[in-house]
Amino acid sequence: MDKIAILSDIHGNIPALEAVLEDIRRRDITRLLCLGDLVGKGPHSDQAVDLIRQHCEAVVSGNWDDFITREAEYPDLCWHQNVLGEARLHYLAALPFTIEFYMSGQYVRLFHASPRSLYERVQPWDDLEKRLSLFESSEHCTANVPADIVGYGDIHNAYLQHLQGKVLFNVGSVGNPLDVTQASYVILEGSYKSRSAAPLDIRFVRVPYDIERAVQQAIDADMPHLEAYIRELRTAKYRGIKD
Repeated sequence: MDKIAILSDIHGNIPALEAVLEDIRRRDITRLLCLGDLVGKGPHSDQAVDLIRQHCEAVVSGNWDDFITREAEYPDLCWHQNVLGEARLHYLAALPFTIEFYMSGQYVRLFHASPRSLYERVQPWDDLEKRLSLFESSEHCTANVPADIVGYGDIHNAYLQHLQGKVLFNVGSVGNPLDVTQASYVILEGSYKSRSAAPLDIRFVRVPYDIERAVQQAIDADMPHLEAYIRELRTAKYRGIKD
């Protein structure tokens, strides 16, 4: 049985990423995949890119990874771009859209938000038709076949659903979880690249990390939208939700 760790939405939070990488190391998992949004929101996008490039064998683009490479219209984006530097911005601009493979006879497709767009947000409570559409292929996908298993990031809310014989899961967020105040990632265990039916396991892992260290790093960096970011880390409540 092969094990694959899937992580997403680091958002420049290095204490959270380091805690997840250490947990993965303790489990002797060597194949890591990342579903995007390495950057933004948190203070250390540069370190997040470097660590993900070092540890992950495949990385897809997220919405933050995409728009941060464009000409900045707002001062906060300029701040994050300056942290990243030109070489890392070029790396982000070249990231692919999907990761696709067979595992235990199931076709697995992984992406950031949807098979159609980096900016199409799909929540676990959305209507069935919208969730089922995540199994469809698009011009952005590697193969023109429907997926049996789909995993994605973007919404920072980990979940798993069985839909008409297929499996849909969200890996949650490493650096900016908006369900509970612990980093989240997923382990797939099965026969990697095998088209033969075999057992396949999907396991969700929650990793506590030093939130106050992450808060202090954000304060020390004097980053944009500081108070909103700190509130999200401490409460796992999206900044757009009012008390």
